[in-house]
Amino acid sequence: MASLTLRTKGLKFLRDDEYMTPPDAFKDIAHLIPTDKVIWDSFYGDGKSGEYLQELGFKVEHHKIDFYDDPSFHYDILLSNPPYSNKAKVFQRLREINKPFMMLLPVSTMTKIFLKTYFKDEIQIVIPKKRIQFVKNGDQNNRCWFDTLWICYDMNFDKDITFL
Repeated sequence: MASLTLRTKGLKFLRDDEYMTPPDAFKDIAHLIPTDKVIWDSFYGDGKSGEYLQELGFKVEHHKIDFYDDPSFHYDILLSNPPYSNKAKVFQRLREINKPFMMLLPVSTMTKIFLKTYFKDEIQIVIPKKRIQFVKNGDQNNRCWFDTLWICYDMNFDKDITFL
C-alpha cells in the first residue's frame, strides 16, 4: 500500500492508503470467522493485523507479498483492509481468486458498479457496531469521517446483513 501522487489541473494531491485496522475491529468479527480455516491477510500494511488475528486464535498466513501475485502458500479465506484508492482492481482480483473473503471498506462501496459487476447477488455484509477509528502512523486518535462495513463473499453466514 504505497502512497500515490496525483496531478489534476496543475494541482498536486497525495493519495494515502496507509490506514491500519485496529484490533477491536477484528475482535468484533472473530465469532463470524471459522477457526479451522487458514486466513490470508492479503494487504500487509504495518504487519500488525496478522498478529491481531493470531492473538485471537486464528491460523494466519501473513506475508509482505503483492496481492496481485499468486501466493505460494495455502489459505482458505482472505480477510483484510484493502487500499481504498484501488477498490475496482481489488474486486476484479478477488473475483479471479474466487475464495471466501471479508474486506473492510467504506459504505459507499456498496453502490459501485465494479461490486455489482463482479459479485452481484453474492455478497453479505457485516455492519460494525460503531465507526472504526483507523490507525495512522501508530496513532488511533485520528478521527475517521466515514463509515465502513465488511463486504463478504462465500462466508455462509446465517443472514445476508449482520449487525454487530
